[in-house]
Order: sequence, then C-alpha cells, then structure tokens
Amino acid sequence: MYELRCRDVGFDCPGVVHGLTKDDVLKQAAAHAAEAHNTQVTPVMAEQVAALIHLRAEDTPGAQG
Repeated sequence: MYELRCRDVGFDCPGVVHGLTKDDVLKQAAAHAAEAHNTQVTPVMAEQVAALIHLRAEDTPGAQG
C-alpha cells in the first residue's frame, strides 16, 4: 500500500492518502488538494508530488509492526 502525507507536499494538514498504486494515490491527492486546499494539480506539480509517494512504513520489508 502506498501513501502520501499532505505535510510532505508542504501543506499544514494532517491528511494522508493511501492507495494500492502510486496512480491511485496521485488521483486521490489531486482530489484532496482541490477540495481541502483549493489547489489544482498541474502536470508539473503531479510529477513532483509523485516523487513523494512511498510505501507505508508497515508495508516496507523489514518494518516492525
């Protein structure tokens, strides 16, 4: 499972988006950005945000649960 934390993108927001793929996360993040932050995600921004999407800690090999 992948995740993106809103704070990682630079917003002062506790939001976290999860998805099975990075594309799922990016779509949900764009919807959240529009609704919660009145921000439209441009293709350049989407590319930058995609680089911040990562596996959830508990899904990372060797992570302690």
